[in-house]
Amino acid sequence: MIRTLRPTLVLFLICAAVLTAQAQFYQLTGRITDEHGNPVPFASVYKKDATAGTAANNEGIFRLRLPQGEHELLIRAVGFKQAIERVMLNQDSHLDVVLHTESYLLQEVVIGKGEDPAYAIIRQAIKHRRKHLYEAAPYTAKVYIKGVQRLLQAPKRFLGVDVDKIGREIGLDSNRTGIVYLSESESRITVRPPGEFREEMISSKFSGNNRAFSFNRAADLKLNFYENHQPIIDGLSPRPFVSPIADNAFGYYRYRLLGTTQEDGLTVNKIEVMPRRKAEPLYQGDIYIVEDTWRIYGVNLRLTKESSLNILDTLEIRQEFIPVGGGQWQPSNIRFDFVGGLLGFRIGGYFAAVYSEYALNPEIEKGQFNEVLRIAEGVNKRDSAYWTEHRPLLLTEEERLDYIRKDSLQQRRESKAYRDSLDQVSNRFKPLGLLSTGYTYRNRDKRSFLFFDGLVTSLLFNSVEGLALNYDMRYTKQVDTVAHRDMTLYGNARYGFANYRFNGYLGAAFPLGQSNVHIYGGSTIQDLNSRGSLPPLFNTISTIFFGRNYQKLYERAFGGVEWRYTLPANVKVAATANWENRLWLPNGTAYTFWKRNEQYLTSNNPLVPAEDIPLFEENRAFKVGLAVSYDFGTKYETYPNRRIYLPSKWPTFSINYNKGISGVFAADADYDLLVARLYKTGVPLGLYGQLSFDISAGTFLSGKQLYYPDYRHFNGTQTLISDQQLSTFLLLDYYRHSTSANFLEAHSEYNLSSILTSKVPLLRRLKLQEIVGLHYLNTTEASHYGEIHLGLQWQNLRVVYARGFGTEPGLRGRDAIRIGLRLF
Repeated sequence: MIRTLRPTLVLFLICAAVLTAQAQFYQLTGRITDEHGNPVPFASVYKKDATAGTAANNEGIFRLRLPQGEHELLIRAVGFKQAIERVMLNQDSHLDVVLHTESYLLQEVVIGKGEDPAYAIIRQAIKHRRKHLYEAAPYTAKVYIKGVQRLLQAPKRFLGVDVDKIGREIGLDSNRTGIVYLSESESRITVRPPGEFREEMISSKFSGNNRAFSFNRAADLKLNFYENHQPIIDGLSPRPFVSPIADNAFGYYRYRLLGTTQEDGLTVNKIEVMPRRKAEPLYQGDIYIVEDTWRIYGVNLRLTKESSLNILDTLEIRQEFIPVGGGQWQPSNIRFDFVGGLLGFRIGGYFAAVYSEYALNPEIEKGQFNEVLRIAEGVNKRDSAYWTEHRPLLLTEEERLDYIRKDSLQQRRESKAYRDSLDQVSNRFKPLGLLSTGYTYRNRDKRSFLFFDGLVTSLLFNSVEGLALNYDMRYTKQVDTVAHRDMTLYGNARYGFANYRFNGYLGAAFPLGQSNVHIYGGSTIQDLNSRGSLPPLFNTISTIFFGRNYQKLYERAFGGVEWRYTLPANVKVAATANWENRLWLPNGTAYTFWKRNEQYLTSNNPLVPAEDIPLFEENRAFKVGLAVSYDFGTKYETYPNRRIYLPSKWPTFSINYNKGISGVFAADADYDLLVARLYKTGVPLGLYGQLSFDISAGTFLSGKQLYYPDYRHFNGTQTLISDQQLSTFLLLDYYRHSTSANFLEAHSEYNLSSILTSKVPLLRRLKLQEIVGLHYLNTTEASHYGEIHLGLQWQNLRVVYARGFGTEPGLRGRDAIRIGLRLF
């Protein structure tokens, strides 16, 4: 009998122990204020000698779940003296905490050579920087992130758009102010300092959309001042920001000791950080350094427009550290507060991260850090009860109401009746719209839209067709809502009013399993340079107003298929097969706006500009191609039903093989072309800007029968204004140097990212970026030709001076001013 009851008794005791353990956890809530009764936002609250902790919200309210018994809590906030509270929990309890403004005492010191004592402390911090950067053992932690963005000011109308109406639809008040973004996320991070980082999102909540994932990521708030430089956010500045304890920090900052204080047995120095120069990527504010160990205790730093900020006016950064065992310190919380504005709009808000549940030396599997981010199915489906229990930063009343209001609006938006009503309004046909910007017919319920191009924007002019209509239509439908994959059908109709030729084609692009397929066929008028000479708009202006008809064209009838697939390790493969019929065309008009410019018009044969002699006879080609590219990177992000590989720090290497097969479908062309390419854009050089390069080399392995469209072509420039790309030669003819033999081309550009112009007061506000470029080409037609260019860039506009050099007599010594304008 005893032997029979023993398993039942053991099971009963286990269940009783579990229930007892669950019953022994209680909620501790509280409010943190200063000595004047004002809330202290985002103060850290954590258990001493443990990693259990939380933070107060921006109203000073916090909540912490702890087991029954006595606990010693540390409450900290930058600028306040640390408080220690002992609590005994045997039920849910409340605790009010008053933090007193920290009093930093400045002791009398002997200052040698008039130097502030802060410099000696910073020297020690710099000396120990690498030690603290690499001393940390691998660890895991839980990170909660909240992001709030508010519209602080907005005009009633903007570019003809009724901002008032949009504001009502997204829940703003009558003044067009309020929360426009509210998001929360929980992640589990695994870190092997200093650089290996993996994040797995546990839960995600986005105000007004239960299908979207939060934009809050722990990786975006990863900020390590032991690194020499911090990029912080892409696009915020052309250069990374210099840490106050970087190896060369004394060349960028001045320091002043504001005082010292005692915190939990530690001597903490408060040091003011001041930039030496304006318009440099530098912080200002306070950094707190622990005496003897010389580690960072906390920071309260600020970036402004004078720090070369883009978009934002100010960005304030607060960071606090806590000991997590083994002599290791890690962040307890990080907060970014920002304010900015543009074109009558003002925004403000914050992103705050709370770290907890640190665990040192976890078991790390081989290759674990290749997956940088994992978001599994269902992380955005947590209900309100889950968030009530798990969020460490309690919602303010405004945030709670925003969730309710936005969720209600989202339910309304997701109803078929609401989507149909939106479609009914947006799908109203407007004749003027069809003439200018085009017309779009949407069906939100079926996630599809049909777009018709604008008639006026479809007009172009060239010397072959004269005035021509190049009209596009496109239908897109989302066929995979999780992976955001679309099916697209498109068509084009083209008619030249001078040569009376009509062309048109159809195509379809769609996902097939994990690959993508593209099928197309028809006819069109195409540039003789398959890599493009100059955009049709630029050619239209150049031909009509200046008589420079640089673009040369031919008629191409075609049909083909393309298949693309990404293999593991981000190896991209593409295979193509297409048939073409190529027909050279003569000029169809000699019209220019001013008759005197007709003398500058040339024939449609770029090699014989004085006569319309056919460049090639009508011919056909059947071509197959295989392309493989690899960027030597293994980092990726995993989302439900898809994987996205991240750009590598290494260059991308690709090999392309194309073969023209004669006899198939009466094809004439017969050749083999092999091209290898190595390229990388935006290679970071720290404070010294970034570098981009593109190197290609190729050979025609065989060339039994080639026609001009099969040649290897190069991007040239012959106009003052052009669409400059990295691989664009600034002085080269568009067509004369195309080759049917071996070739080597190389392009590089160094962007100094305002290193020089930031020193000039009149140029500083323009945020001009200095650029230096070098180009090289070696072919049978252009032996050892090179170009160098120097210039300035602002947004999508650049002005450069280019000069040619090398052994080619007709090219060396040429120079010109070029204006680069990127329209799209």
